[in-house]
Amino acid sequence: MTGAPISRVAFAGTPDFAVPALSALLDDARFEVVAVLTQPDRRAGRGRRVQPGPVKALALARGAAVLQPDDPGDDATLAALSELRPDLIVVAAYGRLLSERFLGIARCGTINVHASLLPRWRGAAPIERAIIEGDEETGISIMRVVRRLDAGPVILKRRCPVGAHVTGGELRAQLAELGAVALLAALEAAPDGSWQETPQTESEATYAAKITGADTQLDWQEPAVLLARKIRAFSPEPGMRAALGQLEVKIRRADAQPLAGKHAPGTIVSVSRDGIDVATGDG
Repeated sequence: MTGAPISRVAFAGTPDFAVPALSALLDDARFEVVAVLTQPDRRAGRGRRVQPGPVKALALARGAAVLQPDDPGDDATLAALSELRPDLIVVAAYGRLLSERFLGIARCGTINVHASLLPRWRGAAPIERAIIEGDEETGISIMRVVRRLDAGPVILKRRCPVGAHVTGGELRAQLAELGAVALLAALEAAPDGSWQETPQTESEATYAAKITGADTQLDWQEPAVLLARKIRAFSPEPGMRAALGQLEVKIRRADAQPLAGKHAPGTIVSVSRDGIDVATGDG
């Protein structure tokens, strides 16, 4: 695939993670962002008022055209995108599966900014799963989008250490910035989209399932090290819910520490200005 340089770019993304990548494209004189696709506005905040997502807010502030289809594969959306004649579509945490027709609209296809070192942690929650599993390293993969979930060939990777005390929110912010850097590096490496793409090794693929309410319910029977990782992974949001005495609380910070003596899991062992010590499945 060789030809004219990529100039006209459509972007698809929704949450905070996607903002640095969109901002990088908007700030780069080589590119014209011809459209920004993002999910429909949702209710959020204490008042549960309908609010635009972070990507939409940035797009509107910068004067970019915004499309918010319920289904990005519907005929009207595909026709609108086709009329814009994008050279490339960039996806970052859009949150929608994309049809073959969608993926084929742009001259150079569709690429994705994914928050893991593929093929490890394909799927919806790679950041949280990396922390929970105790990964020492994660990163960004720039990949070509195919119909199978996060299974396309990889264009470029950038690595990032997972700090021993980093939270999900902190790691997400780090990877969002790294994603923007990696995206521009990929576009610099092949301005016409003629990338050297490396197929993923299927036997090494792991999946980062979407986070559910059950994932965020703390079980004191589990080992302290695992619980501390889960608490970090889900901090600051959605937070880990736990039964503590007669209360249900949200826990956003915790460390695994040895306790003297034997205590039933869930027992409050001590309370001090430094925090609350609770016994777990391994003490």
